[in-house]
Formats: sequence, C-alpha cells, structure tokens
Amino acid sequence: MAESTLTISGLTKRFGGLVVSNDLALEIGMGETHAVIGPNGAGKTTLINQIQGELRSDRGKIVFRGEDISNLSAPQRARLGIARTYQITSIFPEFPVITNVALARQVSGGHSFRFIRPAATDHSLTAPAREILQRVGLDTRMHDLAQDLSHGERRQLEIAMALASHPALLLLDEPMAGMGGQDSARMKRLLAEIKCTCTILLVEHDMDAVFSLADRVTVLVSGRNIATGSPDEIRANNRVRDAYLGHADGD
Repeated sequence: MAESTLTISGLTKRFGGLVVSNDLALEIGMGETHAVIGPNGAGKTTLINQIQGELRSDRGKIVFRGEDISNLSAPQRARLGIARTYQITSIFPEFPVITNVALARQVSGGHSFRFIRPAATDHSLTAPAREILQRVGLDTRMHDLAQDLSHGERRQLEIAMALASHPALLLLDEPMAGMGGQDSARMKRLLAEIKCTCTILLVEHDMDAVFSLADRVTVLVSGRNIATGSPDEIRANNRVRDAYLGHADGD
C-alpha cells in the first residue's frame, strides 16, 4: 500500500453496555478512496465521529499522516486537514451559497464565523469559493440562498464547504442519503472527480456507488471489521455476503 494517511488500531467505543466500535483496526493509504459498509447499527457513523474528534474513543489509537491525534479536539484535527460531511446536511440556509463556502474557507484559516459580512465580500475568500462551486457544479446557484437549493444541491454544497479547507482526508457520511436516481448519478460523478484530490473515507449504502468509487472496502458488523479488500474481493467474500451484501438492497 502507498504511504498511509490514516492508521487506526484497537479502536473501542462503548455506550453503557453496548460496544459500538470493537477493537477496530483500519489503514487508509494516501490518495485512496476507502469505503466502509455494513448494516444499520454496525458503527459506521460512530467510526467517523471518532476519527473527526466529535466523539472520544474509550481505547485505541488514531494516527493521521504520522501523528497520533487520539487526544486532539475536533478543531485541532480539522486544522491538520480532516474534513467531513454529515448524514443530515449541515449548511447555513439563510445565507447565499457562495457565502456558505466563503465562511467555511474563513474558518479553515482559524477565523471565527462572527465575521460574516467580511467573508461575503472578501475577494481572498470569495474567489476560491467560486472555483470550488464550479468544481461541484453549483456555480450557477452561487448567489441563491442555500435554503432554496434542492436536497441534492445541498449535498453538493456541503461537499463544497468541506473542500474549502483543502482537506488531506475527507470523511463522507452517506452523501447520497435520500437522493433520487438523477441526484445520485450526479453525486457519483462529483465524487469520481474529487477522489483524485484527497484521501476519502466513504460511508454509503448505495453499493453501486461504493463498488464504482472505492479502491478498497471495509465491512463492519456489530462494531467489528469482518473484511477489508478490493471491491471484487468483497463481492466474492461469502462471510460478507451472508452478513450484509445479501441483504443490502433492503437496508
């Protein structure tokens, strides 16, 4: 494997008597798109929350680009180059699209969200925001309010906001959740375009997207990593098929 962007070992998280991450190990190579799949309740979002720093692990180590970040806060991890999206879109609906991205760019530089007006008019923020919006296909909507975007467009905007920080690692939590066929196809094209720009950890239920985008796939069941391999290896794995893929269409 190429030099690792992220190495996880012994990661464990409990909520009372429920073990959600169970001695997890995971390695993601630099520039790799690595998908994490599994049934509902497998611990996929909990894993992302631990990597991003929103949730502190009970045990284990997270190493990002050679640095142990296990005890760093979410803002500290963001400054090192970790960005994420959420299952439920997280944007500023009352602001124009371009202002959303400019604000994300501003905060990635260590500044506060308090300075909304300067962010909206500062060329050093709006110029890169325009470029990013063009990349994600929202350049024609940049002056519209974010609240007026469709569900799929809001997902595109959230990815644009994540890209504004030039992340080394992008954590995508079900970016196609709730999308129809046309929006899903558009999102797949977008992810295919940006996958060469950074390392991606993708949590997604759309198996067509997973197998077309991922370089490698990890399967979680009940907080455990039961298999990691190429898409072809995961498809052919009988244990994975019994545990998840045979039921994924109805998940």
